[in-house]
Formats: sequence, structure tokens, C-alpha cells
Amino acid sequence: MIDNLPAYILMALMMSMLPGTDTILVMKNTFSYGTRAGYCTILGIAAGLTFWTMIAVLGLSIVIAQSVILFNMIKYMGAAYLLYLGIRAFFSKDTFSMDAIPNGNRTNKNNKASFVQGAVSNILNPKTVLVYVTFMPQFIDLSGRINQQLIILGFILTLIAAGWFFILVYFLDAMKRWLKKPLFQKMLQKCTGILLIGFGVKTIF
Repeated sequence: MIDNLPAYILMALMMSMLPGTDTILVMKNTFSYGTRAGYCTILGIAAGLTFWTMIAVLGLSIVIAQSVILFNMIKYMGAAYLLYLGIRAFFSKDTFSMDAIPNGNRTNKNNKASFVQGAVSNILNPKTVLVYVTFMPQFIDLSGRINQQLIILGFILTLIAAGWFFILVYFLDAMKRWLKKPLFQKMLQKCTGILLIGFGVKTIF
């Protein structure tokens, strides 16, 4: 039996709502490529969290957290990826598209890229490792089936995070008609790039 499940749900919700890399990626892809790309980003985030849930069940997350080399590899690879995304967004000559993008190969390519960004940013995020190593164990009943509890806790965290970001995409879509000024779009794109670069630098240190 999971220990103090209501407190875990509340904490998971608060962590999901705090602005971070996932929030920036969801906003960037929703504004750039449309709501479908935003949803694909969320599915990628969910895939990344599911990956770490499986790793935690296998007991490897603790090994990674205790290994300086493995942890630093994940940290620096994640930081490099965020820096890449941030620099790419900052120097892009295209502004965010606030209109629906027509169906076709370009849309499918953008959706796939959005999914990959969501997944990779979570798989290479050292904070995700720490969540499974330091946060989740506080709510595990050691007298019960630990692996089963980890799966349930991981599923709840993934469900809460995905649910919050789906709500965010809905509101971002509703805001589009107010955000069509080219100057605002350009400033938003530059700010997104700076934030992603900032998160990358923060990850390193």
C-alpha cells in the first residue's frame, strides 16, 4: 500500500505546474507548429517519464544516481541538448506560427520532432532521475511490493504531468488570436531560446 497517496498527488501536481524545460518545449512547439505538435510533445514527455519508471523498477535509477560518471553523462548530454534547442530557437529566422498548419509531410515531421524533443529532454534530464531516487521513495511502503508501488507512483506522475500540459496547450490555443503580432512572435521566440539555453546552463551547474 502506498504511503500517504494524497500528499504524493498534491506534490506531483505542484512539480508539474512549476515552469521548467517541459513547459517551455510545450509552448514552443504549440506556438511554432500547432496544437497537434503540442500534444505530441506531451506524449514525448510521458514516454520519457515512463522510461524512467521502468528504469526505477529495474533498480537502475539508484545505480545511475550513485555513479558520478553515469549521472554526469546524462547531465551533460541533457544540457547539450537544451543548449542546442535554445540556440536553434534563438537564431531561427522564422517566427512562431499562430495559425493552423496544413496536413502533409511537413506536419508529420514537425509532430515527430516535437515528440522526440519531449522524450529526449526527459530521458536526459538528471532532475528526473532524482525524482525517482529521492522523491518517490518517501511514499513507498517498504513492507509492500516496492516494484508495484513504483509503477503506480510513476503512472500517477506521468498522468498528472500529461493532464496539466494538455490543459496548458488548450489555453495556449485559445490565446493564439491575441498573439498574432509579428513583433510579439519574434520576441517570444527569442525569449524561448534564451530560457532553453538558461535551463541548459543551469543543468550543467
